[in-house]
Amino acid sequence: MSGTPDVERTFDALPPAGGSGFAQTWWGRAWLKALEDTALDGEQLKKGRRHARDGAVGAVSVRPGRITAVVRDRDGTAYRSDVLLRELDEAEWDRLLGTAVDRAEHIAALLDREMPPHLVEDAAAGGVELLPGIGDLEPECTCDAWDHCPHTAALCYQVARLLDQDPFVLLLMRGRAERRLLDELQARSVARASTPSPQSPRQDEPPEVMGVRADEAFAARDILPPLPPPPPLPEEAGPPPALDTETHPAPGIDPDALEFLAADAAARARALLASALAPGHAEAPPPPVLTPRQDAVRMAASSPGPVVEGRIATGTGRSRAELDLAVRAWRYGGAASLAVLENDVTPDPAQVARAAAALGTAWAEGDESGRPRLRPAGAARWTVVGAQVQLRLSPDGRWWPYRRERAVWAPVGPASADPASALALALGERTAED
Repeated sequence: MSGTPDVERTFDALPPAGGSGFAQTWWGRAWLKALEDTALDGEQLKKGRRHARDGAVGAVSVRPGRITAVVRDRDGTAYRSDVLLRELDEAEWDRLLGTAVDRAEHIAALLDREMPPHLVEDAAAGGVELLPGIGDLEPECTCDAWDHCPHTAALCYQVARLLDQDPFVLLLMRGRAERRLLDELQARSVARASTPSPQSPRQDEPPEVMGVRADEAFAARDILPPLPPPPPLPEEAGPPPALDTETHPAPGIDPDALEFLAADAAARARALLASALAPGHAEAPPPPVLTPRQDAVRMAASSPGPVVEGRIATGTGRSRAELDLAVRAWRYGGAASLAVLENDVTPDPAQVARAAAALGTAWAEGDESGRPRLRPAGAARWTVVGAQVQLRLSPDGRWWPYRRERAVWAPVGPASADPASALALALGERTAED
């Protein structure tokens, strides 16, 4: 490494990159995410990764607002590539330095060549974006590409390796060299340590009370502006984010599962908004709260794919066949149908009496040929003698049709208030669509 320490640093060309990724630290991955979110052509990024992996990036010059390197194509053609990043102004540096000295661990982490995440978060809360975001990495290349080309992309991938080793590279791009930055942090730390702490308030002084007096708030009721109109209902939930990028996920994070959860959350949010905008929403009962086991089946019923379905089955202690059966029940009647599948409820005596009466009057008197012979198969289950079908009673008094399939009882349709109708469906005399 050479260059003028206070203005520019030049890093010798790095050897070809081994392994599958260019960034191991969280701030290096954030740098690559800014590149991948900004570039419009993913194919150019792939070529850039190959260039960087093959060692086609020469010495990298880093100075405030700009990084520069010569990048060679596979045919040996050399291009000067630059990537620009906005420098922080004096006011932003003042806020960032003030944030850094608020916690001793911030300075300690920087001295250990680490970028403390709380420093970045606290700075962002104060309006200072230290890490680049979408559109912040502006490319310039002598190949005359107007967007990120393979050469500027290769430069960014190579710089991610430099950032892994030394986060002061990023701080230099933002406008402060390491020596000057550390001197300013030291000066501020000394000044803060020598400043006496403010006196505690006197015990006889009442504490300052924040808020608005109730009478003032009530008096202002007629001058407050009306509430804005509710938002329009989108035609469909938004698409989930694409997480298949060069940036590797943190350990334990499954991008496929995370994309599915984001899509599921968007779909549920749209459904809640539709319910809130529907007439009579204020009088409608709240939706039932699902248990984690029930909610897992609800998510599996949306056909998330074999990978996510496998994780749902494992997470709920079900086999894939058991999860498929639970999803089938869910599609016929949601949580109520799932409860009938997985639980043999014990009805109270009054419900048993009503069920017996319903079974006794479900078929016309004298029609002995059409009346099935039922034998109890549980507290709320009746199996038809001589047929592989069953009726199940739910606590709300509805009857669910079941059929024996491959040695297990499986739901074959939605519930009915009439046991004869449910049995006809179980026997295949009509379909759920009929």
